[in-house]
Amino acid sequence: MASSIPDQSLAPSIDVKNLTYTFPDRSCGLISVSLSLPPRSRTLLIGANGAGKTTLLRLLSGKRLAPSGTISISGLDPFKDGLEGVTYLGLEWVLNPIVRTDIGVRELLKSVGGDYYPERKDELVQVLDIDLDWRMHAVSDGERRRVQLAMGLIRPWRILLLDEITVDLDLLSRSNFLAFLKKETEERQCTIVYATHILDNLAGWPSHLVHMSLGKVKEWGPMEGFEISGRGETGNSRLGELVLGWLKDDLRERGPRNRGVGSEGKAYYSQSFGGYGAEDIEKMKD
Repeated sequence: MASSIPDQSLAPSIDVKNLTYTFPDRSCGLISVSLSLPPRSRTLLIGANGAGKTTLLRLLSGKRLAPSGTISISGLDPFKDGLEGVTYLGLEWVLNPIVRTDIGVRELLKSVGGDYYPERKDELVQVLDIDLDWRMHAVSDGERRRVQLAMGLIRPWRILLLDEITVDLDLLSRSNFLAFLKKETEERQCTIVYATHILDNLAGWPSHLVHMSLGKVKEWGPMEGFEISGRGETGNSRLGELVLGWLKDDLRERGPRNRGVGSEGKAYYSQSFGGYGAEDIEKMKD
């Protein structure tokens, strides 16, 4: 009898169907979100602050429980099932206090598996231009971020979820990092979703775009479905012009931020109601 367990050696697909997610204050973080991203895709998740990007990424990573049947990662529920090879790099990871202490880069990389994956470690050190003799309390924010990226990516992953984690990188470091990620999807069985507001060097990087606003997906699809070739009159890439137009339309639709609408600042609540991420509802009362 053939096994019904999905093969987790292959690149994962991501399918979201009619996903609605509610925060503890009973406001909606996501509303009827549906999208489908194929294996080995590189997806840019675009939207203004509070659009729902972080909430969606945390649900995809399995950090929160989504309603049954709304999220499938190659046939598995990321919260309930044994989904392998998920790396989520977001706010908690960025703010990890250990990377500001008097500790060396060599020790940090060893602690996250650098000795088990020496070739990946050496490649990331080169790509991110890291000095192994740095002490973490004495480096700049950009240098610290490069070390954090190496720490997060040393272990091979199948699905990588990035929540605006390149903001401190200089232009060259970010370009090299994006090239590394693109090569990963071309050479390994892996899939990436990347939420960012910085579009430099990105016009030729993504395979798919997802545009979110006010907790909804307004449009999504492969890059060939969007007109982004060439450069716009402002000097932005056509990708930048497209996204700028989206955000202007979203602002007109949303109006001023004085009505309590949107999910900005709520994505890291520890719980949500009604099985929509309420892992331990009693903690909300503390």
